[in-house]
Amino acid sequence: MSKLPNITTSIFTVMSKMAAEHNAINLSQGFPNFTVDDRLTDIVVRLAKENVHQYTPMSGYPPLLLKIATLVEKSYSRIVQPETELLVTAGATQAIFTTIQALVKTDDEVIILDPSYDCYEAPILLCNALPVRVDLNDDYTPNWERIEKALSSKTKMMIINNPHNPTGKIWAESDFDALENLLEKHPEVLLLSDEVYEYITFEQRHISAHSRPKLQHRSIVISSFGKSFHVTGWKVGYLVAPEHLMKEVKKVHQFLVFSVNSICQVAICEYLDLVTVTELGMFYQEKRDYFRKLLQKSRFQLMPCEGTYFQVASYASISDEDDVAFCKRLITDYGVAAIPISTFYAGGKDLKLIRFCFAKDNKTLEEAAKRLGTV
Repeated sequence: MSKLPNITTSIFTVMSKMAAEHNAINLSQGFPNFTVDDRLTDIVVRLAKENVHQYTPMSGYPPLLLKIATLVEKSYSRIVQPETELLVTAGATQAIFTTIQALVKTDDEVIILDPSYDCYEAPILLCNALPVRVDLNDDYTPNWERIEKALSSKTKMMIINNPHNPTGKIWAESDFDALENLLEKHPEVLLLSDEVYEYITFEQRHISAHSRPKLQHRSIVISSFGKSFHVTGWKVGYLVAPEHLMKEVKKVHQFLVFSVNSICQVAICEYLDLVTVTELGMFYQEKRDYFRKLLQKSRFQLMPCEGTYFQVASYASISDEDDVAFCKRLITDYGVAAIPISTFYAGGKDLKLIRFCFAKDNKTLEEAAKRLGTV
């Protein structure tokens, strides 16, 4: 008998497979197709011949932990202890899985705000706990009345994702004020803050759980070097948590992966001395603006994009099809792959919206826009 009977193949896998079969431009799965910074690849080439190929300590390569602590302090004015409050993980997904497995128990409830990324639910179910799905407002702001009603004596954790995948929405100061006020009424509830796109933001400033002292003692904050440095295949992320929570997380981590790819950790550690992560926003803002300009004359209505490298678009004026069917036809008839937003909702809420990834080179974006202009 399956432990996850209702979990099927990810929509990202489905759409990428279809894109390959139909030789379509893949704007569905969230990975860049442009080259990695030469400075980073040069470091890897050199390190490949050095003695950096054995296990690192379980928590991470010690010099990298120090660099992460410095990065968190520079970015959010939060001081964290590298030895007790940091953990390098095999990507953000492993960080999320490990955190939930360590801290959520049988019959606990975990609040998920929909539309939500698809990796949250499975580890909750594997804990024999209950995912409680709460829809965001249609503009993707939190609906605090709905969220408060969903909280119960069994609620162990709330998961937030900011900047938000799939919509690119960034929470405002007032959202965090409301979150703090709500959680003050529920001191037992933990906060899992998925912030993997924290450095990919535009006009709207990213606000982190790191920068909110009232949340720090109860928060596990997830970050991703893979997203930040365009090396998603490296699968290197990290999490920050207070020591009393980190002790539990590390218990699971040591028997899940023990330690993370050593050469990648050392390479990132050196690269952090050469790169300014805050410049990522400017790089991707140029991508966003260029892609939006290319699609101006299409029949798609572009939604606001405040962060991430995803652009949500409405096709309501084009077709009455459900979004899954429309995305499949977009591949077969027009040669462009996108992701239907309904798949990010527990109930499959269909607002005739789809998601494009614009983390592509200009040639790819131009050809994709040309095809989308014929829809």
